[in-house]
Amino acid sequence: MIEKRQFYINGEWIDPVEGRDHHVIDPSTEEPCAVISLGGQADTDAAVAAAKDAFPSWMATPPGDRIAPVEKLLEIYQSRGEEMALAMSVEMGAPIDMSRASQVGAGTWHLQNFIDAAKSFEFDRPLNDQSPKDRIIYEAVGVCALITPWNWPMNQVTLKVGAAAIAGCTMVLKPSEESPLNAMIFAEMMHEAGFPPGVFNLVNGDGVGVGSQLSAHPDVDMVSFTGSSRAGKLISKAAADTLKRVHLELGGKGANLIFADADEKAVKRSVLHMMQNTGQSCNAPSRMMVEAPIYDRVVEEAGEIAAKVSVGPASSEGRHIGPVVNATQWQKIQDLIQKGIDEGARLVTGGVGRPEGLNKGFYVRPTVFADVTNDMTIAREEIFGPVLSIMKFETEDEAVQVANDTVYGLTNYVQSQDGARRNRLARQLRSGMVEMNGEGRSAGSPFGGMKQSGNGREGGVWGIEDFLEVKAVSGWAAE
Repeated sequence: MIEKRQFYINGEWIDPVEGRDHHVIDPSTEEPCAVISLGGQADTDAAVAAAKDAFPSWMATPPGDRIAPVEKLLEIYQSRGEEMALAMSVEMGAPIDMSRASQVGAGTWHLQNFIDAAKSFEFDRPLNDQSPKDRIIYEAVGVCALITPWNWPMNQVTLKVGAAAIAGCTMVLKPSEESPLNAMIFAEMMHEAGFPPGVFNLVNGDGVGVGSQLSAHPDVDMVSFTGSSRAGKLISKAAADTLKRVHLELGGKGANLIFADADEKAVKRSVLHMMQNTGQSCNAPSRMMVEAPIYDRVVEEAGEIAAKVSVGPASSEGRHIGPVVNATQWQKIQDLIQKGIDEGARLVTGGVGRPEGLNKGFYVRPTVFADVTNDMTIAREEIFGPVLSIMKFETEDEAVQVANDTVYGLTNYVQSQDGARRNRLARQLRSGMVEMNGEGRSAGSPFGGMKQSGNGREGGVWGIEDFLEVKAVSGWAAE
């Protein structure tokens, strides 16, 4: 069993002052795979103090000298990719091949995109050509608390740390206690990359402990949080007393509008997208909305595809899905599947219980419901598991109305060969992102949502700007 009981504070690995042991569970086996320490108020205070002390000099460091250690970090990150993949696979259940390609790959992608964006970012520039004495200066927000989730660990850690470092912020990272090992490896990389002491600090803890302490801490200037909408509301309330900036990337209930003219691969890619990472993605296309003329065919096809999705241990190679992260999530998903049955949705494939042959581990049967109506629980709550709800619509206007009738607004999807329709829907769908016909977002494109899916944007220029204040200066002297 791995033992990692130290925190990284002010450039050193130190023993926690108030640490208490926490067992990290391998969701494939339900057995402990590591023991870490969860910190207390004294540990939080020490990390914040280190970040506060380091802030003035790091903010004043020229942008090029802030970019350089991020470039070094990227090199180290790529050299330790296999170690990182194994850590995420065992602690949160990502199948090893998927962990190597997608979980680790996300970090590489984001760090490189930040480096590219930063090299052309003007941190200090004239207001415009007509106002030579007016200057716009982008200045670091300050000490930032970075609170990251278990489902895409390195995706979120690199989105926050890379942007904050380049912006000139100092930071305290609190990773999820469900998947902390990858973050501790990442802290070793930050140290090796040569970031000055105090710029990056790591304290393990849970939400009610270190998470709440960081959110309310008077010396924290910003909280960047990714996780549930419920936790996002609590963080916002805790941060309100000190009026600190709060960036939230929260839950989703993505609508996927499939029209009669969708291409022949639309259903397959939509189902497989839903099942990726065992459905544990906030931007999952969990509400498949199908135009009436093709509804029966799509339901049948979706059921056949989902039934062929294999489930197995994260340690096994191959294109299967692994377990969900823990017993609590497993039970929540089981309850929602049963709720779908009880409320009258038609179970096409899957259902409650573990897949055949898997009697231990937090495995969920890939599940498809049809004839779902918008008042059903499975149409409204984020399930965060491999469960797809299929709904029928008659007209485009109806599809838009139902798609937007949700508290969430992260990602929506459109499958249609009609370009004018796609553009029209892109403007009408209330979400931070709209992806059409399987086209992924390009490098540097912003990630984030509307409504209860959060605020702010991560990635590229927008991600850097989220960690910056805008200072307007008049009376600037010519240099």
